Formats: sequence, C-alpha cells, structure tokens
Amino acid sequence: MPTTAKICGLSTPTTLDAAISGGASHVGFVFFAPSPRNLSRDLAAQLAARVPAHVRRVGVLVDPDDALIESVVDAGQLDALQLHNTSPARAAAIRAKTGREIWAAVAIRTRMDLAAAASFMGAADRILYDAKTPPGAALPGGMGVRFDWSLLDGFRHPLPWALSGGLDPANVRDAITRTGATLVDVSSGVESAPGIKDVAKIRAFLEAIRTA
Repeated sequence: MPTTAKICGLSTPTTLDAAISGGASHVGFVFFAPSPRNLSRDLAAQLAARVPAHVRRVGVLVDPDDALIESVVDAGQLDALQLHNTSPARAAAIRAKTGREIWAAVAIRTRMDLAAAASFMGAADRILYDAKTPPGAALPGGMGVRFDWSLLDGFRHPLPWALSGGLDPANVRDAITRTGATLVDVSSGVESAPGIKDVAKIRAFLEAIRTA
C-alpha cells in the first residue's frame, strides 16, 4: 500500500492549502491551549471550510472534557479525534458519544510501552505511535522527539496504526522503509519555528513520501 500523510498543527490557509495540494490524506487541527498550534473554534471553522471531501480532518485533543469536544467537533467538521493522555475507557466513551473515528496516541520510549496499544482494542480505530516526551514537558507531542523505530520490529499491531514523532523531510523515507508505516504524521518537522508551518518543508515532506 502507498504511504499517506497527515500534516498536523495547521493554522493558516496558505499552509493548509500546501498540505492539500501536496497530497496529504489528513490534516490536523490542534485544540490544546498550551500548544503554539492551538486553534480557536472560529479559526478551525474557517480552515475546515477549505478542506475538500477527499481529505480527512483530524482534531488533536489532550484528555478533553465533553464541553471542548462538543465545541470543536462541528466547528472543525472533524472526521476523527486524535486523543493524547486519554484512557481507553474515556476514549471508548468519546467514540460512542461522537460517532467519530478515534486515534489513540501511544507514547513510546521502550518496547514495554507498546503494550498499551492493545488496551485500546474496542475503544479506538487507530493507534498513533508517538515518541514519549521528556518528563515535565508542556506538550505530549509535536516537540520533534523521535523514538527508536526498531522497537516496532516484529510487533503485532492490534489496530491499524500510524507513525509519528520526530519525522521530517530528511528522515521520513527511512522511517517508512524501516517500519512499513502506511500513514505518517508530522508537525514540528515541517516548521520554521514552533507553531509556524513552512510551505516548502510541507511540500518536501510529501514529495519524500511519494518517492519512498
């Protein structure tokens, strides 16, 4: 299967359009106040209106309460919710309440961390393997941290999955070859500064995937 990509943390029409025209299968909108990529409800609605039907909109949330979910799901016209720091039980409840596809982020530093993926069977539709951020970090992801891809060697994935964590235009081909990922997710790796997406880097990342 060809590999597709989610460009995450988009916040301007120009960078959103670059992701779409470059062939991204998913675009990510962040709803987490501490993040430099955080979107207001109104901006999310404006951006969502630019996304064509063949591209899926993913809302990125960190252990969200019901009020936040209700506020952003319709505004962002979200097809899927990517949940960080969220228990399987809570993920299942959100899935039942919203009817949206659920991506459960599993933070990886050691092989033992992969065991958490199985706990989301029946609660999520996809696992997002991301790097575990340093202790005390303000964000659960989007910090350019990469985990050892060899940890996935021989692992029996309990659900469809995507690869995230420290990907960029220079290493994404190697990541795909090493892991067999059919969906990759990038945020800081296509930025010129935290929260500032770079059109040239977005295009380079998507071109690297096409030629992987």
